[in-house]
Amino acid sequence: MRPDEIPAAVEAAHGRIARHIIETPLRRSPALSLKAGADVALKLENVQVTSSFKARGATNKVMSLSAGERARGIVTASSGNHGAATAHALGATGTKGLVFIPRTTPEVKVAAIRMLGAEVRFHDGDSGGAEIAARQHAEENGLTFISPYNDPDVIAGQGTIGLEILKAMPDVGTVVVSVGGGGLISGIAGYLKARKPDVRIIGASPANDHALCLSVKAGRVVEHVGARDTLSDGTAGGVEPEAITLPLAAALVDDWVLVSEEEIADAMRFALSSESQMIEGAAGVAIAAFGKRLAEAPQTYRGRRTAIVVCGSRIDPKKLTSIIR
Repeated sequence: MRPDEIPAAVEAAHGRIARHIIETPLRRSPALSLKAGADVALKLENVQVTSSFKARGATNKVMSLSAGERARGIVTASSGNHGAATAHALGATGTKGLVFIPRTTPEVKVAAIRMLGAEVRFHDGDSGGAEIAARQHAEENGLTFISPYNDPDVIAGQGTIGLEILKAMPDVGTVVVSVGGGGLISGIAGYLKARKPDVRIIGASPANDHALCLSVKAGRVVEHVGARDTLSDGTAGGVEPEAITLPLAAALVDDWVLVSEEEIADAMRFALSSESQMIEGAAGVAIAAFGKRLAEAPQTYRGRRTAIVVCGSRIDPKKLTSIIR
Protein backbone atom coordinates (compact mmCIF):
# COMPACT_ATOMS: atom_id res chain seq x y z
CA MET A 1 0.00 0.00 0.00
CA ARG A 2 1.38 3.40 -1.02
CA PRO A 3 0.56 6.64 0.79
CA ASP A 4 -1.24 7.97 -2.28
CA GLU A 5 -3.60 4.97 -2.23
CA ILE A 6 -4.82 5.66 1.29
CA PRO A 7 -7.27 8.59 0.78
CA ALA A 8 -9.53 6.79 -1.69
CA ALA A 9 -9.38 3.61 0.38
CA VAL A 10 -10.37 5.56 3.51
CA GLU A 11 -13.33 7.21 1.78
CA ALA A 12 -14.52 3.83 0.49
CA ALA A 13 -14.14 2.37 3.98
CA HIS A 14 -16.13 5.23 5.48
CA GLY A 15 -19.09 4.40 3.28
CA ARG A 16 -18.75 0.69 3.96
CA ILE A 17 -18.63 0.80 7.77
CA ALA A 18 -20.69 3.91 8.64
CA ARG A 19 -23.77 2.03 9.87
CA HIS A 20 -21.68 -0.36 12.00
CA ILE A 21 -19.63 2.17 13.98
CA ILE A 22 -20.03 5.46 15.85
CA GLU A 23 -18.81 8.78 14.45
CA THR A 24 -17.13 9.65 17.72
CA PRO A 25 -16.99 13.17 19.19
CA LEU A 26 -14.03 15.49 18.70
CA ARG A 27 -14.37 17.34 21.99
CA ARG A 28 -12.40 20.43 22.97
CA SER A 29 -10.35 20.05 26.16
CA PRO A 30 -10.40 23.31 28.13
CA ALA A 31 -7.58 22.13 30.39
CA LEU A 32 -5.22 21.10 27.59
CA SER A 33 -6.14 24.13 25.49
CA LEU A 34 -5.22 26.41 28.38
CA LYS A 35 -1.87 24.67 28.83
CA ALA A 36 -1.03 24.82 25.13
CA GLY A 37 -2.33 28.32 24.44
CA ALA A 38 -4.17 26.85 21.46
CA ASP A 39 -7.27 24.74 20.79
CA VAL A 40 -6.77 21.10 21.73
CA ALA A 41 -9.50 18.49 21.20
CA LEU A 42 -9.84 14.82 22.07
CA LYS A 43 -11.08 12.36 19.45
CA LEU A 44 -13.02 10.04 21.77
CA GLU A 45 -12.58 6.58 20.31
CA ASN A 46 -12.93 5.28 23.86
CA VAL A 47 -16.71 5.53 23.31
CA GLN A 48 -16.54 3.63 20.00
CA VAL A 49 -18.37 0.29 19.70
CA THR A 50 -16.26 -2.36 21.48
CA SER A 51 -14.65 0.62 23.31
CA SER A 52 -11.81 1.04 20.81
CA PHE A 53 -10.93 2.44 17.37
CA LYS A 54 -10.20 -1.13 16.30
CA ALA A 55 -13.86 -1.59 15.36
CA ARG A 56 -13.22 0.53 12.27
CA GLY A 57 -10.43 -1.51 10.71
CA ALA A 58 -11.82 -4.90 11.66
CA THR A 59 -15.26 -4.05 10.30
CA ASN A 60 -13.85 -2.73 7.03
CA LYS A 61 -11.78 -5.88 6.59
CA VAL A 62 -14.59 -8.30 7.34
CA MET A 63 -17.00 -6.37 5.10
CA SER A 64 -14.38 -6.44 2.30
CA LEU A 65 -14.05 -10.25 2.35
CA SER A 66 -15.90 -12.41 -0.13
CA ALA A 67 -18.62 -14.77 1.08
CA GLY A 68 -16.23 -17.66 0.43
CA GLU A 69 -13.45 -16.12 2.51
CA ARG A 70 -15.83 -15.59 5.41
CA ALA A 71 -17.32 -19.09 5.06
CA ARG A 72 -13.89 -20.69 5.56
CA GLY A 73 -13.74 -19.13 9.02
CA ILE A 74 -11.65 -16.25 10.33
CA VAL A 75 -8.55 -16.29 12.49
CA THR A 76 -6.80 -13.23 13.86
CA ALA A 77 -4.34 -12.19 16.57
CA SER A 78 -4.73 -9.43 19.09
CA SER A 79 -3.56 -7.88 22.33
CA GLY A 80 -7.29 -7.59 23.07
CA ASN A 81 -9.04 -4.74 21.33
CA HIS A 82 -8.68 -5.98 17.75
CA GLY A 83 -9.99 -9.36 18.87
CA ALA A 84 -13.17 -7.81 20.29
CA ALA A 85 -13.52 -5.62 17.22
CA THR A 86 -13.19 -8.60 14.88
CA ALA A 87 -15.67 -10.60 16.95
CA HIS A 88 -18.12 -7.68 16.68
CA ALA A 89 -17.71 -7.52 12.91
CA LEU A 90 -18.04 -11.29 12.55
CA GLY A 91 -21.26 -11.21 14.54
CA ALA A 92 -22.72 -8.78 12.03
CA THR A 93 -22.07 -11.28 9.23
CA GLY A 94 -22.78 -14.55 11.06
CA THR A 95 -19.16 -15.68 10.68
CA LYS A 96 -17.15 -17.86 13.04
CA GLY A 97 -13.80 -16.65 14.32
CA LEU A 98 -10.77 -17.61 16.41
CA VAL A 99 -8.57 -15.05 18.16
CA PHE A 100 -4.99 -15.76 19.25
CA ILE A 101 -4.01 -13.57 22.19
CA PRO A 102 -1.03 -13.36 24.55
CA ARG A 103 -1.63 -15.13 27.85
CA THR A 104 -0.91 -11.80 29.58
CA THR A 105 -3.92 -10.10 27.95
CA PRO A 106 -6.09 -8.39 30.60
CA GLU A 107 -9.10 -10.52 31.54
CA VAL A 108 -11.49 -7.67 30.74
CA LYS A 109 -10.35 -7.84 27.11
CA VAL A 110 -10.52 -11.64 26.99
CA ALA A 111 -14.08 -11.50 28.35
CA ALA A 112 -15.09 -8.96 25.70
CA ILE A 113 -13.90 -11.23 22.88
CA ARG A 114 -15.78 -14.21 24.27
CA MET A 115 -18.91 -12.18 24.98
CA LEU A 116 -19.01 -11.16 21.32
CA GLY A 117 -18.90 -14.77 20.20
CA ALA A 118 -15.33 -15.52 19.12
CA GLU A 119 -13.18 -18.38 20.37
CA VAL A 120 -10.00 -17.48 22.26
CA ARG A 121 -6.68 -19.29 22.03
CA PHE A 122 -3.87 -18.23 24.34
CA HIS A 123 -0.28 -17.86 23.16
CA ASP A 124 2.82 -17.83 25.37
CA GLY A 125 4.58 -14.67 24.19
CA ASP A 126 3.77 -11.14 23.04
CA SER A 127 1.25 -10.04 20.42
CA GLY A 128 3.88 -10.30 17.68
CA GLY A 129 4.34 -13.98 18.47
CA ALA A 130 0.57 -14.46 18.59
CA GLU A 131 0.34 -13.02 15.06
CA ILE A 132 2.88 -15.50 13.75
CA ALA A 133 1.06 -18.40 15.42
CA ALA A 134 -2.33 -17.24 14.13
CA ARG A 135 -1.11 -16.83 10.57
CA GLN A 136 0.47 -20.31 10.66
CA HIS A 137 -2.76 -21.80 12.04
CA ALA A 138 -4.74 -20.14 9.25
CA GLU A 139 -2.42 -21.48 6.55
CA GLU A 140 -2.48 -25.01 7.96
CA ASN A 141 -6.27 -25.11 8.30
CA GLY A 142 -7.45 -23.18 5.25
CA LEU A 143 -8.79 -20.26 7.30
CA THR A 144 -8.82 -16.58 6.40
CA PHE A 145 -6.28 -14.59 8.42
CA ILE A 146 -6.92 -10.97 9.41
CA SER A 147 -3.94 -8.96 10.60
CA PRO A 148 -4.56 -6.43 13.38
CA TYR A 149 -2.61 -3.76 11.46
CA ASN A 150 -0.61 -5.18 8.53
CA ASP A 151 -3.43 -5.02 5.99
CA PRO A 152 -4.60 -2.27 3.59
CA ASP A 153 -8.29 -2.73 4.49
CA VAL A 154 -7.55 -2.50 8.21
CA ILE A 155 -5.42 0.61 7.68
CA ALA A 156 -8.16 2.22 5.57
CA GLY A 157 -10.76 1.52 8.25
CA GLN A 158 -8.62 3.13 10.94
CA GLY A 159 -8.02 6.07 8.62
CA THR A 160 -11.68 7.01 8.81
CA ILE A 161 -10.75 8.70 12.09
CA GLY A 162 -8.67 11.15 10.05
CA LEU A 163 -11.62 11.80 7.77
CA GLU A 164 -13.82 12.59 10.77
CA ILE A 165 -11.17 14.82 12.37
CA LEU A 166 -10.84 16.88 9.19
CA LYS A 167 -14.62 17.14 8.87
CA ALA A 168 -14.96 18.44 12.44
CA MET A 169 -11.76 20.54 12.49
CA PRO A 170 -10.87 21.63 8.92
CA ASP A 171 -7.96 23.75 10.14
CA VAL A 172 -6.36 21.01 12.26
CA GLY A 173 -2.61 21.55 12.49
CA THR A 174 -1.33 18.67 14.64
CA VAL A 175 -2.60 15.17 15.39
CA VAL A 176 -1.19 12.96 18.17
CA VAL A 177 -1.66 9.19 17.78
CA SER A 178 -0.60 6.22 19.90
CA VAL A 179 1.43 3.65 17.97
CA GLY A 180 1.58 -0.13 18.25
CA GLY A 181 1.82 -1.97 14.94
CA GLY A 182 1.16 1.25 13.03
CA GLY A 183 -2.19 0.63 11.35
CA LEU A 184 -3.91 3.51 13.16
CA ILE A 185 -1.28 6.15 12.52
CA SER A 186 -0.72 5.01 8.92
CA GLY A 187 -4.40 5.35 8.06
CA ILE A 188 -4.91 8.69 9.81
CA ALA A 189 -1.68 10.23 8.54
CA GLY A 190 -2.12 8.91 5.00
CA TYR A 191 -5.55 10.48 4.73
CA LEU A 192 -4.76 13.78 6.42
CA LYS A 193 -1.43 14.37 4.66
CA ALA A 194 -3.15 13.95 1.30
CA ARG A 195 -6.01 16.29 2.12
CA LYS A 196 -4.05 18.79 4.25
CA PRO A 197 -0.31 18.46 3.53
CA ASP A 198 0.82 20.86 6.26
CA VAL A 199 -0.71 18.80 9.09
CA ARG A 200 1.87 17.52 11.57
CA ILE A 201 1.59 13.91 12.78
CA ILE A 202 3.10 12.92 16.12
CA GLY A 203 3.54 9.22 16.93
CA ALA A 204 3.39 8.31 20.62
CA SER A 205 4.72 5.13 22.21
CA PRO A 206 5.68 3.81 25.64
CA ALA A 207 9.40 3.99 26.34
CA ASN A 208 9.07 0.41 27.62
CA ASP A 209 7.84 -1.02 24.31
CA HIS A 210 8.17 0.89 21.02
CA ALA A 211 8.97 -1.58 18.26
CA LEU A 212 7.71 0.46 15.31
CA CYS A 213 9.57 3.59 16.38
CA LEU A 214 12.80 1.59 16.63
CA SER A 215 12.10 -0.06 13.28
CA VAL A 216 11.51 3.28 11.54
CA LYS A 217 14.80 4.62 12.92
CA ALA A 218 16.63 1.44 11.87
CA GLY A 219 15.03 1.35 8.42
CA ARG A 220 14.01 -2.29 8.94
CA VAL A 221 11.84 -4.37 11.25
CA VAL A 222 13.67 -4.71 14.57
CA GLU A 223 12.67 -8.05 16.08
CA HIS A 224 14.39 -7.86 19.47
CA VAL A 225 13.48 -4.55 21.05
CA GLY A 226 14.11 -5.31 24.72
CA ALA A 227 10.47 -4.64 25.59
CA ARG A 228 9.35 -4.35 29.20
CA ASP A 229 5.91 -4.42 30.79
CA THR A 230 3.76 -1.39 30.07
CA LEU A 231 0.38 -0.01 31.06
CA SER A 232 -0.17 0.38 27.33
CA ASP A 233 -0.97 -3.27 26.59
CA GLY A 234 -2.90 -2.14 23.51
CA THR A 235 0.30 -0.98 21.79
CA ALA A 236 2.60 -3.70 23.14
CA GLY A 237 4.38 -6.28 21.02
CA GLY A 238 6.65 -6.55 18.02
CA VAL A 239 6.12 -5.65 14.38
CA GLU A 240 5.47 -8.43 11.86
CA PRO A 241 8.24 -9.03 9.29
CA GLU A 242 7.49 -7.26 5.99
CA ALA A 243 4.94 -5.02 7.74
CA ILE A 244 3.49 -2.51 5.26
CA THR A 245 3.08 -0.05 8.12
CA LEU A 246 6.86 0.40 8.41
CA PRO A 247 7.39 2.33 5.14
CA LEU A 248 4.09 4.17 5.66
CA ALA A 249 5.06 5.35 9.14
CA ALA A 250 8.54 6.28 7.94
CA ALA A 251 7.05 8.45 5.21
CA LEU A 252 4.13 9.98 7.10
CA VAL A 253 5.05 10.48 10.78
CA ASP A 254 6.76 13.80 11.53
CA ASP A 255 7.78 13.26 15.15
CA TRP A 256 8.05 10.44 17.68
CA VAL A 257 7.57 10.84 21.43
CA LEU A 258 8.33 8.13 24.00
CA VAL A 259 6.66 8.34 27.40
CA SER A 260 7.33 6.70 30.75
CA GLU A 261 4.95 4.51 32.70
CA GLU A 262 4.40 7.28 35.26
CA GLU A 263 3.58 9.74 32.47
CA ILE A 264 1.03 7.28 31.09
CA ALA A 265 -0.54 6.84 34.54
CA ASP A 266 -0.64 10.62 35.03
CA ALA A 267 -2.43 11.00 31.69
CA MET A 268 -5.01 8.38 32.64
CA ARG A 269 -5.66 10.14 35.94
CA PHE A 270 -5.96 13.48 34.11
CA ALA A 271 -8.50 12.05 31.65
CA LEU A 272 -10.68 10.80 34.47
CA SER A 273 -10.44 13.85 36.72
CA SER A 274 -10.41 16.67 34.15
CA GLU A 275 -12.20 15.16 31.15
CA SER A 276 -14.54 12.64 32.85
CA GLN A 277 -13.18 9.97 30.50
CA MET A 278 -12.10 6.49 31.53
CA ILE A 279 -9.29 5.46 29.21
CA GLU A 280 -6.87 2.58 28.86
CA GLY A 281 -3.10 2.82 28.90
CA ALA A 282 -2.71 3.08 25.12
CA ALA A 283 -4.96 6.16 25.10
CA GLY A 284 -2.98 7.61 27.98
CA VAL A 285 0.14 7.34 25.83
CA ALA A 286 -1.17 9.93 23.33
CA ILE A 287 -2.21 12.40 26.02
CA ALA A 288 1.10 11.91 27.81
CA ALA A 289 3.05 12.48 24.59
CA PHE A 290 1.14 15.70 23.97
CA GLY A 291 2.11 16.95 27.42
CA LYS A 292 5.73 15.84 27.11
CA ARG A 293 6.28 17.57 23.79
CA LEU A 294 4.47 20.66 25.09
CA ALA A 295 6.91 20.89 28.01
CA GLU A 296 9.95 20.33 25.80
CA ALA A 297 8.96 22.42 22.77
CA PRO A 298 5.81 24.53 23.32
CA GLN A 299 6.12 25.98 19.83
CA THR A 300 5.02 22.57 18.51
CA TYR A 301 1.40 23.53 19.22
CA ARG A 302 1.44 27.32 19.29
CA GLY A 303 -1.02 28.70 16.74
CA ARG A 304 -2.04 25.20 15.64
CA ARG A 305 -5.28 23.40 16.47
CA THR A 306 -4.49 19.95 17.79
CA ALA A 307 -6.41 16.67 17.90
CA ILE A 308 -5.37 13.86 20.24
CA VAL A 309 -6.73 10.42 19.40
CA VAL A 310 -8.04 8.74 22.57
CA CYS A 311 -7.88 5.23 21.18
CA GLY A 312 -9.73 3.08 23.74
CA SER A 313 -11.12 2.57 27.22
CA ARG A 314 -11.01 -1.14 28.03
CA ILE A 315 -8.85 -1.53 31.13
CA ASP A 316 -8.78 -4.06 33.94
CA PRO A 317 -10.73 -2.57 36.88
CA LYS A 318 -8.05 -3.61 39.38
CA LYS A 319 -5.36 -1.89 37.32
CA LEU A 320 -7.49 1.23 37.00
CA THR A 321 -8.10 1.29 40.75
CA SER A 322 -4.38 1.04 41.47
CA ILE A 323 -3.67 3.93 39.10
CA ILE A 324 -6.29 6.39 40.36
CA ARG A 325 -5.88 5.57 44.07
